[in-house]
Amino acid sequence: MDTTNTKPASGGRIWAALSAYPRLLIGSLLLLILVVLALGAPMFTSYGPLDQHLDAVLQPPGGPYLLGTDQLGRDLFTRTLYGGRLVLAVAVASTAIAMVIGVLLGLLSGYRRGWLDSVLMRAMDGVIVFPELILALGITYALGPSFWTVTAAIATVNVPKFARVVRGQLLSLREREFVAAAKVSGVPTRRVLALHLLPNVLEVTVVQAALTGGLAIFTAASLSFLGLGLPAPAPDWGGILRDGYPYLSYVPLFSLLPGLVIFAAMLSFNLIGDGLRDLFDPKVLPRSSASTARVARRAERRSASGVPTVVAELPRPALAGHSRAETEGHADEH
Repeated sequence: MDTTNTKPASGGRIWAALSAYPRLLIGSLLLLILVVLALGAPMFTSYGPLDQHLDAVLQPPGGPYLLGTDQLGRDLFTRTLYGGRLVLAVAVASTAIAMVIGVLLGLLSGYRRGWLDSVLMRAMDGVIVFPELILALGITYALGPSFWTVTAAIATVNVPKFARVVRGQLLSLREREFVAAAKVSGVPTRRVLALHLLPNVLEVTVVQAALTGGLAIFTAASLSFLGLGLPAPAPDWGGILRDGYPYLSYVPLFSLLPGLVIFAAMLSFNLIGDGLRDLFDPKVLPRSSASTARVARRAERRSASGVPTVVAELPRPALAGHSRAETEGHADEH
């Protein structure tokens, strides 16, 4: 009896999915690097984020200070690494809070409709009309700058995004046959929402969460740059950028370094969001299938012009969410 497991390992399936969608792969690797550097900061530097060396103020890169020092002699490389902990923690916490609240409001609004839908959506519209940064500034100023204040402010401005996306999905899902069957069977509303509707909106919710994470990093850095973010002397990317602005002509890396890290973090979340959207969208071909379709179209054009050609079909790996039959069907359509 053959006991060989013919199914690929879960790690192999994940790698196949990542490699088939380059943006998802690049974004995941970039974010992984930033997280490893932030969490493993003590392994990459021998200084503390608050250690001052007043005899080595505004030092250029090199020597004992890899990327130079700030106006108080603190190592910039060290502060950038430790600053990533706070910024990424704010981004993840605020996105998670906004997602939970927004999904709950979207489910209730899209399923119940009526006056509850009107009240919730008008409340969401009232939040959306304010520019995100201005509203976050007002909340942080009113409550005082702190980690949880910044987290709550960023979560508040992002709740409507999740609520509106989920509500839009529910407007069509609530009319489907499986929902009607659950109602007729006497299934309680909370079970219909949790077991039948919530799993069908998880894909768009995950994509929205990835895109929101990048905006949360930008908002957190902007609040710190304006002086209403994470309180000093705790290092964070926006605060380091603000401290280095007056010395831009003397030590350019003082401001450029946190700016580049903020850009890299936002780029990673955006790439992950775009990659997940492609992964969940059945109309988007994986890279190997898209390449096969392009080769086939090129061969057809050459055949029409009378130029002989030999086309070698590229391998099509079976990906999570895309069976081989589905992949071949997409290639035929294109």
